[in-house]
Amino acid sequence: MQLDVEVPVLRGFLTPSEAQLWGQTVFNTAEAGPLLRSLMEGDFKAVLQNPQVSHLLTGDGSCSEGEDIEAYLERRVSLYLAEDHGNREVAVLALAVSCLHMFVQSNWTGPPVSIQMSDLLPQALLSSQSLGVVEAVHSSLLLDGESVYALVANPLLLLLARVILTKCSSKMNTLQLMPWWTLRYVGLHQQILEACSSELLDLARSSIDKVLKCQPLLSKQRNLAIHFHLECVYTSLTYYDYQPAKEHIKKAQELSGLNVNLTGALGKRTHFQQKYLAQLILEVKRKQDPSGPVDEFSPAPTPQGSLPKDYSLDDETRLDKINFAEADQNELPDLSVEEQATILGLCTDFQKNNPVHKLTEEELLAFTSCILSQPKFWAVEVTALCLRTKLEKGSSRCVERAMMQTQAIVDHFEDKSCPVTERLKGFYFCQAPPRWDVQKQLASLLSDLGCTSSALLMYEKLELWEDAVICYERLGQHGKAEEIVRKELLKNETPSLYCLLGDILREHQYYDRAWELSSQRSARAMRSKALLHLRSKEFQQCVDCFEQSLKINPMQLGVWFSLGCAYFALEGYEGAAKAFQRCVGLEPDNAEAWNNFSSAYIRLKKKDKAFCTLREALKCNYEQWQIWENFLVVSTDIGEFAEAIKAYHRLMDLRENFKDIQILQILVQAVVENLTDRQGGQAEALRPKLRELLGRISSRHSSDCEIWQQYALLYGGGRSSNPDDNQKALQFLSKAHRCKVQSGGWEKEPGLLMEVIQRAINMGEVTFNYCEKKSNSTEALQMLSSTRLSLKSLASKAKQMHTDVATGLIHAELQDCVAALERLVTELQELGEKLRGQSE
Repeated sequence: MQLDVEVPVLRGFLTPSEAQLWGQTVFNTAEAGPLLRSLMEGDFKAVLQNPQVSHLLTGDGSCSEGEDIEAYLERRVSLYLAEDHGNREVAVLALAVSCLHMFVQSNWTGPPVSIQMSDLLPQALLSSQSLGVVEAVHSSLLLDGESVYALVANPLLLLLARVILTKCSSKMNTLQLMPWWTLRYVGLHQQILEACSSELLDLARSSIDKVLKCQPLLSKQRNLAIHFHLECVYTSLTYYDYQPAKEHIKKAQELSGLNVNLTGALGKRTHFQQKYLAQLILEVKRKQDPSGPVDEFSPAPTPQGSLPKDYSLDDETRLDKINFAEADQNELPDLSVEEQATILGLCTDFQKNNPVHKLTEEELLAFTSCILSQPKFWAVEVTALCLRTKLEKGSSRCVERAMMQTQAIVDHFEDKSCPVTERLKGFYFCQAPPRWDVQKQLASLLSDLGCTSSALLMYEKLELWEDAVICYERLGQHGKAEEIVRKELLKNETPSLYCLLGDILREHQYYDRAWELSSQRSARAMRSKALLHLRSKEFQQCVDCFEQSLKINPMQLGVWFSLGCAYFALEGYEGAAKAFQRCVGLEPDNAEAWNNFSSAYIRLKKKDKAFCTLREALKCNYEQWQIWENFLVVSTDIGEFAEAIKAYHRLMDLRENFKDIQILQILVQAVVENLTDRQGGQAEALRPKLRELLGRISSRHSSDCEIWQQYALLYGGGRSSNPDDNQKALQFLSKAHRCKVQSGGWEKEPGLLMEVIQRAINMGEVTFNYCEKKSNSTEALQMLSSTRLSLKSLASKAKQMHTDVATGLIHAELQDCVAALERLVTELQELGEKLRGQSE
C-alpha cells in the first residue's frame, strides 16, 4: 500500500487509472488523504495551511526555553509520528515533499509564492530567537562553515524538509523511497550554499546506496530508474565524482534505449553560403521501434505557449539553424522527458570532462540545438537555453540573442501562465539553475558588454556584494566599494560581509571579526585570512589558517591547492603531497594539481609515485609542456626509457626549439650499454625508436655538436661490426667536429681544447679503421683527406694559441694530446698514400 502511494508522489503525477483509483481510496483516507490531494494538484500552500499540519507545527503554541527552530520542528514532528494514527508517516511525507516543491517554486521555477513564518510557527518560538527569525533559519542551514545565499526565498520550507528527511527518517521506516527524497533535498540545499559541503556529500552517498537497495522497484519502473541515475549524475558532478557520474549516465542511456553520437551532415550556416559543407550535429536514434506506444508513466509535454520564448538568431549573416542539404538528415524521434533529460545529462557530463575550448563549445551547441528543436518541458528547456546562452556570450553574432534570452528566462519566473505542476516536470533530474544564478548570468553579460553600471545595479539588488565590489573597482570607485559594505554591516553584521571588507582593505582584523562572529564556524573567514597571508608570503601563518578552514569544510578544492603551494614554499613536501592528493581526489582531472603532486614526490625522492601522478596529469592536459618536461625527466630517472622517448617527441611537438642534451646522453647510454629498464626489458630494443628521435632532433638542431656526437654513439661510435653503421657514425662524428670548431671560444681554454682534440683523435681513428677496410678506394681517399685536413688545422690552432713565446714549446698539459694528434695525421697520410698506390 505505502509503495503504491510513494511511487506516484515521486513521479509527480497520476496516470488516468491511478487518478480514478486514488479518487476512490487514497484521497479519502484520514490524515494523509487531503494532504496528498493538494500535493498532487500542485497546491502546496494548501498542504501547509491544512489544519492538521498547522496543529503539527504549532501544537499548543508553547516552546521550550532556549529552543532553536530546528530542534522545535524535530520535537513537533517526532511527537506527531509517535502517536499511532494510521497514515501519519504518509502525511509527513506529503508535508516534506510539499515543502521541497514549494521551495523549488520559490527559488527555481516560479511563479513566486510567499508564506509567512508567523503562519506556520508559534509566536512564542519566533519571539524567543535571539538572532532574528530569518538569521536563525539561515544559521540552521549553514553547513561546514558555508553560509546560505542571503536572498533565498522561504528557507524555512527547506529546513522543515531537512528535519523530516534527516532527523525524523528513522521514525518512518515503512516508507521505502524516503532516501530518494533525501537525495533531492541534498541537491537543493547544496545549490544555496557558498561551496560544497562534505556533510551533504556523505548524506547523498548514503541516500544513493539506500535507493540502490530498492532494485526490484527500479527494475520494474524503467522511467523512475532513469530519473534516479540522472539525479545521481548531477550529484556526482557537483562533488567532483566524475567516474560514478560516467557510470550513472551510461546506465541512464542504456535504460532510455537511445544511441547518441556527434556526427556530420552537409548543410549551410550562413545566408550567403554557396556550397553545402560538413556541419556538426547530434544524431539521436532509438534502439527499439521509434514509433512505439505512448508511455503513460512519462509526463505529457507542456503546451509550447507556456514555455519561455526561444529567441531566434536575428543575424544578417548567420542562419538561425543549419540549412541541411537533405531535410531528413537531422530528423529526431519524438523524445520523452526522460530521453531529453538523458541527452542533457550526456551534454553536462561531456562539458565537465572536456577543456574549455572552441571545439568543445561547438560540440555542446550540437547537444543544445538537438534538445531545443523539441520544446516540451519547462525544466529541460530552461536548462538548455541557459547553457546555450553561456556558450554564445563570447560570440559577437550571438551575444544579442544571449542577452534577450537570459532576460526572457528571468522574466518568465514571474509569469503565472505556466503552472508550477508543468514547471516541475523533470525538474529534479535536469538541475535547472536557481533564479539568482540566471539573474547573475544576465548581470555578467551586461558587464562583459561594458554596461558595468547596469551590472552593478543588478548585483546590488541580488546582494552579490563580491561581484558588486568588482564592478566598483572597474569603475574606479574604490572608496565606494568599502562604503557599500560598511553600509550593509550597519544593517546586519554577517561573517561574509566582514570577509568582504577584509578583501577590500586587505586587513586581518576583519577576518578575525568574521571568525568570531561565526563562533569559529566560518570556513570563508579562515580561507580569506590564509590568502592574505599567502599574498604577504607569510607561509607558516597561511598554512595554519588553511588547515583551520579545511577542518570545517574539507570539500574546498581551491584551498587544498593553495595549501599545497604554501607547503612547497616552506619546503614541507610531505604536507604538499597530502594537500595535492586531496585536491586530485576531489577533482581527478585537475592537471596542474597532478603535476604539483608529482613535484612533491620528486622532492621526496619518490620518483616511481611521481611517474604515476604525472601520467594522470597528462591524461588531463596533453598540451602543457611543463608537465611533459617533468614527465621526461622522471621517466628517464626511473628507467622508463620508452616513455621518455615518447615524451621527448611530444615536447618537440609543443616547443619548436626544445632540446635536453643530458636526457639524450642518458638514453643513448642506456641503449648502447643495453641497460635493463623499469619493466625488466632490454634498452637495446629501443635503438630504432631512439635513432628516429635523434634524426628528428638533428634536423632541427643541426649546429649542435653534442647531438651529432650522441647520434654517432648510437650507431656504435664507428666501432661496430656493421660497415654501414660505421659509415653513418663517421659522418656524424665529422659533423660534430665541424659544429664544435665553428662554435668558437673553445681554443682559448686548455681544458676545452683538450676535449676537442680527444674527440678529433677519436674521429681520426674511426676514419683510419673504416677506410682501411673500405673496398672503394676513391671514397676512402676523400674521407682520409677531409679528416687529415681537419686534424692538421686543429693541431696548428693548438700550437698557435698555446705555444710559450719564450721557450717555443707548447704548454705541458697539451703536449701529449697534440703529439698524438700529429702522429694520427701522419698515419692518415700514410694510409692515403698506400691506397693511392694500390689504385694505380
